[in-house]
Amino acid sequence: MKRRAFLGLSAALAAAPALAGPAAAASPRARLDAEALRQAVSGLPDDDATAALVRVGGTAGTWHGSGGVHDLASGRAADPYARFRAGSTTKVVTAATVLRLAAARRVDLDAPVQRYLPRLFRGTDFHRPVSVRQLLNHTSGIQSADGWGDEFADQYPHRFDVVAPAEVAVSALAKGPAFRPGTRQDYLNINYTLLGLLVEQLTGQSYADVATRLVLRPAGMRDTYFPGADRTIHGPHNRGYQLVDGAFVDVTEWVQADRFAAGDMISTTADLERLLVALFRGRIVPARQLAEMFTVPARIRGATLTAGLERMELGGRVYWGKTGARYGYNAALIASDNLSRTLVYAVNATDAKGERTNAVAARIVMAAARTV
Repeated sequence: MKRRAFLGLSAALAAAPALAGPAAAASPRARLDAEALRQAVSGLPDDDATAALVRVGGTAGTWHGSGGVHDLASGRAADPYARFRAGSTTKVVTAATVLRLAAARRVDLDAPVQRYLPRLFRGTDFHRPVSVRQLLNHTSGIQSADGWGDEFADQYPHRFDVVAPAEVAVSALAKGPAFRPGTRQDYLNINYTLLGLLVEQLTGQSYADVATRLVLRPAGMRDTYFPGADRTIHGPHNRGYQLVDGAFVDVTEWVQADRFAAGDMISTTADLERLLVALFRGRIVPARQLAEMFTVPARIRGATLTAGLERMELGGRVYWGKTGARYGYNAALIASDNLSRTLVYAVNATDAKGERTNAVAARIVMAAARTV
């Protein structure tokens, strides 16, 4: 599925002061505005979200908080340590996995993916090489696979259907290229579906096993896993809902196997924060390959996407982040490259894949940007 918006992060940040702007950086006494953060997650549930979990860190201090309810039926307080569907933040893990394999010389980022996955590309119209790097930074020209439609009403009846990643790839490749590889940037899940299949081809192991070994364990992500065809969220979690014609539809249980390496991950805010810190400090990917995550493709006008992340320039400073959205759940992680400010949130949004920026996510971002 194509990205509709940057789902509560870029749009909100564009209106916010820099997360660690010059004024805050100049004052050694500057600290997070804890009251603003508490207010940002108060008043839930409402029509925008039923719960919100937040972690902010960096040189201005740390703040962890939550608001809302575990579920609408009981009304009990949201679990601040809950697991949730992390959506496309999975791509950060996938990119790191591929970059680790590149560091081990298991894959050449400049080599055509056709070399590694010849059966998938056989008989298609992809006569020009598509490099592994072009998959990582969404410049491949590969189109989205056919699906049930982009709207909730289209997808909900199929929420328990299992579609194999290879089937998704075959459907997408059969359409041929949308543009010459390397000439445009188009954010699509299919790029990371193919990267997941590449990981499996290179290692002879499942994507989940390799990503866990190379990224999750080194980062200390103890509560993160890949559910595959399992419809449930195991362990403590807050229920997710979609607001449909004024009624809340429980969407907690959902199979997302077709999202695979592009969006099939369950995590926690603490684990996503661990990922940010370990990754940016070079504990997961060696420096040479890590540079790919902070390099926007040259010569492509308007490009902002890198290997697994998105570049944002705010208040004269540069930040790097990724959002994720599954029905009932929005998630985001963002940081400056020196970790002077980090933000991770999970919002149980009632229109998680909608066009507009989620109001609760926007409040969180604005509050995280403030110092006192």
